[in-house]
Amino acid sequence: MNKKNEIEFVRLVGNERRVASTLAGVSRHWQGDGEKFLFISPHDDDVVIGGGLLIQMARRENVPVHIIIVTDGAMGYCSDQEKNNISQIRQKETLECYSSLGIPDENITWLGFPDCQINKYRGRWPAETEDKSAIKGFSGLQNAFTYYLRKINPTQVFLPTSSDIHPDHRIVHEELIISIYHAGGSIWPELGEPIEKVLYIHELAVYCNFPEAPQLRIQTPVSFLEKKLKAIAAFRSQRQIEATVDIIKKAGPAEYIRALEFELYNPRGYKDLFEERETIDFVKF
Repeated sequence: MNKKNEIEFVRLVGNERRVASTLAGVSRHWQGDGEKFLFISPHDDDVVIGGGLLIQMARRENVPVHIIIVTDGAMGYCSDQEKNNISQIRQKETLECYSSLGIPDENITWLGFPDCQINKYRGRWPAETEDKSAIKGFSGLQNAFTYYLRKINPTQVFLPTSSDIHPDHRIVHEELIISIYHAGGSIWPELGEPIEKVLYIHELAVYCNFPEAPQLRIQTPVSFLEKKLKAIAAFRSQRQIEATVDIIKKAGPAEYIRALEFELYNPRGYKDLFEERETIDFVKF
């Protein structure tokens, strides 16, 4: 059992239980000084809710952390007074939140896609002149994700789970996965040089449980949870997340991470299913 004043990482690998006091100690493919984490946040408060402890642990091990915020937060207003300027309010809250966790302002990127409308922005297409989300003459989630994956060149990527109740979260998940495939290929050369190494993808739980059990648990002293809660509290305008914050408080200083396997189809994976075993003759009636 973890002692109150200790940091503990537990990774489940098959029947094996790996325990260490650092991320490096339990990670499968740690790249030392080359490690760089990228968090994809559909809305500005998502990754601090699902990964506020993880962010602190990464900074504790001197891992650079970048955050991409996909939407402009324009639908997150909770009063008539905030209706027309909630995006600006949330940007200030975002900088306050992540600065308190050690993330420099220059490591935070807003893509600016319209909140609750990103279903319209799946894929990639030539941008209109007035399109504020245009990059290199094109628009769409896959265009933006591919560009920033190549620009930031992270070793590990974290984003809300695909089973989340919020449609924006599910759409971001789908578009990010295919964009990782694009970012490693030669397609769309104007978006930068292809990433050379395989990216390791992980899911965070924000509002809903994972579709399958997670493999990593992070457990910390209560002081780290208090810092996470203080960071979330920077989003003063987002009163609708109070129930989620209450669950986090009651659960204690722990977070769970699910690794997402990203493999291309290979016919050999099914070969053994059809190898000869006991043969049953087909009888035609």
